[in-house]
Amino acid sequence: MELDILLVEDDAAVREVLAGPLQKAGFNVIEAADVREARAALLQQLPELILLDWMLPDVSGVEWARSLKSAPHTRNIPIIMLTARGEEEDRVKGLEVGADDYVTKPFSPRELVARIRAVLRRTTPTSSDEPVEVEGLRLDPVSHRVTANGANVEMGPTEYRLLHFFMAHQDRVFTRGQLLDNVWGTNVYVEERTVDVHIRRLRIALSGSGHDALVQTIRGAGYRFSRQP
Repeated sequence: MELDILLVEDDAAVREVLAGPLQKAGFNVIEAADVREARAALLQQLPELILLDWMLPDVSGVEWARSLKSAPHTRNIPIIMLTARGEEEDRVKGLEVGADDYVTKPFSPRELVARIRAVLRRTTPTSSDEPVEVEGLRLDPVSHRVTANGANVEMGPTEYRLLHFFMAHQDRVFTRGQLLDNVWGTNVYVEERTVDVHIRRLRIALSGSGHDALVQTIRGAGYRFSRQP
């Protein structure tokens, strides 16, 4: 089954360059030149992923991404920002509004296809009862047990929820605010620096088996859980 991708890019030449390789990779590409056209496309069909240019003629891509992530019916659609803006501040802004990845122009269509597949893999929902395992670290949601190479790992309930969220969303960078919303909940008021405290406790719990290295600090952005250095 073809997966629908909404490509929002005001440059027709860029859309043409990207659409061909995406279709060859098995995706059904829905094109839009601006946010107005993109909104009309969403009324017809919700895509599996949105490729969103940062600079658009009517509404900026980053502002529309913020709107999409705040609306209940579109908040779970992954978004990859396409932009010529490569500064750290801009990357952080894209992540803060909820973008799932950030591709800086110029990039090859082959790289974009690989990034799309990676985002779809990590954002595809898995059964909440299904155990998750990474390099010998195993979390079982049914028994609420965490083991490392077969040995029990003790941790508090918040660290457990944090680890479960990380293991279900590997390789993605999350800001402190995003972690607060997803792990603590949007109705709870907690200082963002509280996240740092629980990250530190989680690392201590995992340090005995060496799995603390999987919880990585991304300077200027937030945290991610990844086996990649």
